[in-house]
Amino acid sequence: MELHQKETQNREKPLYYQPDLYREKARETARLINQVILGKEKEIKEVMLAFLANGHILLEDIPGVGKTTLAIAFSRAMELDYKRVQFTPDVMPSDLTGFSIYSREKEKFVYQPGSVFCNLLLADEINRTSPKTQSALLEVMEERRVTVEGTTRQVPQPFLVIATQNPVGSAGTQSLPEAQMDQFMVAMTLGYPDFESELSMAMGVGKVRPVDLIRSVLNGKTLLEMQKDVDRIFVKEEINRYILELITATRRHPYLERGASPRATIALVRMAKASAWLEGRDYVTPADVKSQFPYVTAHRIHMNTAARMDGIQKDEIIEQILAQIRQPYMGE
Repeated sequence: MELHQKETQNREKPLYYQPDLYREKARETARLINQVILGKEKEIKEVMLAFLANGHILLEDIPGVGKTTLAIAFSRAMELDYKRVQFTPDVMPSDLTGFSIYSREKEKFVYQPGSVFCNLLLADEINRTSPKTQSALLEVMEERRVTVEGTTRQVPQPFLVIATQNPVGSAGTQSLPEAQMDQFMVAMTLGYPDFESELSMAMGVGKVRPVDLIRSVLNGKTLLEMQKDVDRIFVKEEINRYILELITATRRHPYLERGASPRATIALVRMAKASAWLEGRDYVTPADVKSQFPYVTAHRIHMNTAARMDGIQKDEIIEQILAQIRQPYMGE
């Protein structure tokens, strides 16, 4: 059965199938970004994996740690059309989706595209804007299209969102709706750089900005081919069962009020596939699943009162689940 599945996948591969070349381009992109954002190799790799899995990224962090620079660096290395929206309270849904304005020359209403018509959108401080504007972004994140005045328009492909949000409780912020949090494939924190990395940043002040030296490694068309390549990665039934057992464990944990959704299951499969692909394998291992589980689930689970009273953190709960669920034996 497994052999048949692999043979079927091989037959579906196009004549220009070049996994090694694509994989090296992805690794080179990450290496370039590492020269711009110092000391964050793990986080940069995770962003690269999310792009390969065709998912959106949420950065939950304080201002000034390089979130915007990270998005700019990726857009330049990948030749992606990049736009940034500062999500202040006065940003309207039409600023994202576009609007129609009357043209005297054409004597009719002409549609003006909004900010989402790009390949990479940086939604900065997303938890400062109104729920109505967040809802407009939610549709395009999920459907990759917008509907304005009854007309549906597709956004360019690929379409990826890197959203940042200030720590909950900061001045002028409000919590994101759970439906929108669930649209982000992964969430992470960049955090402060280590001492040596920040020293290197200080020594470079006044020189050419590293982000201005970023060269193009690939383009949007190549990224789409990479995403198709990732989709071809083989996932054994035992691995899928392992993934579902991990997700189910979040719904039964005594310290969690609400566990991860079925969308988290799909996201974990896709991220595990991307991890396997970048490592040079055509199949997923339990290690791929374990490495991606925290990034996929942390923003989707909600602790209950008992957890808060006992001082339990989300990362502790995630580690408990990973330790409790027995991973499948993959053979030699």
